[in-house]
Amino acid sequence: MTNTLVRIQKEPFSVEETIEAVKSVSKGIGAVVTFLGCGRDFSKGQKITGLEFEHYPGMAEAKLADIRSRALADFDIIEMGIVHRIGEIAIGEEIVLIAVASAHRNDAFMACEWAITELKRVTPIWKRETTTKGEVWVSDTP
Repeated sequence: MTNTLVRIQKEPFSVEETIEAVKSVSKGIGAVVTFLGCGRDFSKGQKITGLEFEHYPGMAEAKLADIRSRALADFDIIEMGIVHRIGEIAIGEEIVLIAVASAHRNDAFMACEWAITELKRVTPIWKRETTTKGEVWVSDTP
């Protein structure tokens, strides 16, 4: 099931399907917390007209799987799903989803916040923004 819960893909994903996949592992789930990152049209004082994401194939998937494994080991959660898109993404479209299931909400919130912070810190996925002044590689990822 891990390969469906942790993935990188070009096509849009279904938030509902990912949540259902996470919830399907246990009847002991009392909370599901999600983080959904979307393409915005303004950043660092610039109008954004386009977004593109590139990744290091194999390594990026391994980092996401490691984040999931560490979260399951270090937080009192039942399951976690992580989906990240690559390629061209329209303004307003979904980019990344983290869904965390636990018995109680606080554990899910803590794990979800940790996971998105860790994803941005260690995962080799890079964002290029097209602005009215040209293209800019965003440097808050490795």
